[in-house]
Amino acid sequence: MPWPLVLASRSPRRRALLSDAGIHYELHDYPEIDETPRAGLTEPLDIVRELAERKARAAALKTPHVVVLAADTLVFLEGEMLGKPEDGKEARNMLRALSGRTHEVATGVALAGPGTRDGETRVLTGAESTRVTFRDLTDDEIAAYVAGGEPLDKAGAYAIQGGARRFVRAVDGEEDTVIGLPVHLVQRLLADW
Repeated sequence: MPWPLVLASRSPRRRALLSDAGIHYELHDYPEIDETPRAGLTEPLDIVRELAERKARAAALKTPHVVVLAADTLVFLEGEMLGKPEDGKEARNMLRALSGRTHEVATGVALAGPGTRDGETRVLTGAESTRVTFRDLTDDEIAAYVAGGEPLDKAGAYAIQGGARRFVRAVDGEEDTVIGLPVHLVQRLLADW
């Protein structure tokens, strides 16, 4: 690529997925954005695609002459969006709701950078989803998992690559989408760029 690739994420999981795929990138600070979905968006893939684009555009304005990669991951249970829990109580409630059920994890990806004219921002976006089924969880399992702190900065209050692995009965789709960055989608967008 003619410009450096910058990852606009603080997620160590996204960093690891890019590194494991051999994708070279830089890290820059990026501006915080409002992560409230735009009114009228109801489809999971549309919501995460729009949030990823919002993040990428905001970061691209702060760091010209680079291509910014941003992503957003959310969990959806029967149409209800589960973001990051506010506290342990909300995390426990989310995990109880997911217990014994199948839910959708959607991740949106966006690239933003220099366009063909001065001052123009070019954007490419995509999104993927994976269905995850949890086995029935006990209250003690949920309490112990939440007490460890892992769920507090994760959409849906769990990390499939961490301690919640033991909760998963089935995964229908790409696991890296659940972790937070569908690498094959990133590779396709980079090739299109």
